[in-house]
Amino acid sequence: MVTEVSYLVGTRLGATAEVRFLGDLASGHLGVEPVAANDWLRIAELVHAYRDLPLGTVDASVITAAERLGVTTVATMDRRHFSVVRPLHCDGFDLVP
Repeated sequence: MVTEVSYLVGTRLGATAEVRFLGDLASGHLGVEPVAANDWLRIAELVHAYRDLPLGTVDASVITAAERLGVTTVATMDRRHFSVVRPLHCDGFDLVP
């Protein structure tokens, strides 16, 4: 996920923003939530259930982590996918921006 965010920040906002993002990771201002071993089955279920969207592994892993952590607000530029998916722990995500 860090690589996907780095790529998006770099291509859309430029190298300076990408370096700042990486610096925030290094300093601990941003954290990385790993995919837990038990998450893979749920990720596969989501990819299968929303295969016509299509929902990929990256988005499914964000949804799965949000479910596990009880998070209801997701920062995403991909409103299309995240507005369709119905997570297990809430009616839908609050999407920002």
